[in-house]
Amino acid sequence: MVDGTSYMFVTGPDVVKTVTHEEVSAEELGGARVHNEKSGVADYRFDNDIDALNCVHHWIPSDSAQPYDMKEILRTVVDENHFLEIKPDYAQNIIIGFARFGGQSVGIVANQPAHLAGCLDVQASTKAARFVRFCDAFHLPVVTFVDVPGFLPGVNQEHGGIIRHGAKLLFAYAEATVPKVTIITRKAYGGAYDVMSSKHLRGDFNLAWPSAEIAVMGPKGAVEIIFRKEDTNAESLLEKEKEYKETFANPYMAASRGFVDQVIEPHQTRRSICQALKRLRSKVLENPWKKHDNIPL
Repeated sequence: MVDGTSYMFVTGPDVVKTVTHEEVSAEELGGARVHNEKSGVADYRFDNDIDALNCVHHWIPSDSAQPYDMKEILRTVVDENHFLEIKPDYAQNIIIGFARFGGQSVGIVANQPAHLAGCLDVQASTKAARFVRFCDAFHLPVVTFVDVPGFLPGVNQEHGGIIRHGAKLLFAYAEATVPKVTIITRKAYGGAYDVMSSKHLRGDFNLAWPSAEIAVMGPKGAVEIIFRKEDTNAESLLEKEKEYKETFANPYMAASRGFVDQVIEPHQTRRSICQALKRLRSKVLENPWKKHDNIPL
């Protein structure tokens, strides 16, 4: 809330005066200071709109190429801001750990844009795959936060078997029968999007922020490939990139096709996850019987 311009109340000063004969200004009744210091309704108080907007933007930068720390988001939405991270020093481009939502224990998997831009590589894929299988073995729901631009490119990754190791994570999510809730915060590109507990891997509730970009690849790369045979100058490519962003770099196209269940505002994240987990408590899902699975070891 902003001092001097933000007000919240169930009944305004005029109604209060009429009913209780109390004379009070809008600021005194429901201004920024009142709701931050007395009622606890507001979370922050700012001097002006610019500072307020900058604080909101602190969660996700407006520039999709700018990194941010996913752990800050996790600590904001879990119970008591407590997130127990596992293997924090290994494959730091993926985050795994335990937390609670509404008192229910869950396992969390999240891409980390602050390290390798959140790309999936061999180490991150195996780290997350083992954790997802652990959660499934002990019937812990899996909550996944997605901001992944793709698999890490490079000769070392290909020769190291990124296809095989990446398939481990895909297999783990596909086979898991526990409740699976997914939140796409920003980038969700290509095969890496599919792997990160997408609807295509039997995700139960897949949610997205308005900042989510769900597509085969980023606007710049897509435009360069689509129009590579055309005689286009830099200005024309920028215009086509802008058009691609407006059309595809948002969650609404995916939502219209059923790949996203709901587009939510960031402040609705915790409540939406808690509601989804509550609805999934009675989930029963059995995989076809077989002697054992054939995970791509």
